Amino acid sequence: MKPEPSNTTEPIEEKEEQREDEGEEEEDDEPDEWDQRIMDTGCHKENLQLQLCHADTGDWRQCTKELQAFKECWEKNKNNERTSTVDY
Repeated sequence: MKPEPSNTTEPIEEKEEQREDEGEEEEDDEPDEWDQRIMDTGCHKENLQLQLCHADTGDWRQCTKELQAFKECWEKNKNNERTSTVDY
């Protein structure tokens, strides 16, 4: 048998307390390892713009402006030296 829906609305604070009591984890504002690595390049804004362009268009070829901005940032921050990458 299904429980009947409640007609009362609970305040947000009570719902948050219930979630914590039920063992649900609170959202973490700390960047994960991948995000931290992107931020360490100094080009996280350019990376985000490039990712958003690709998500919007579905075609990397339409993101040449964003790609160029990312490449310039990458070079300016000397990430090739830091990460030992090879430019072909």
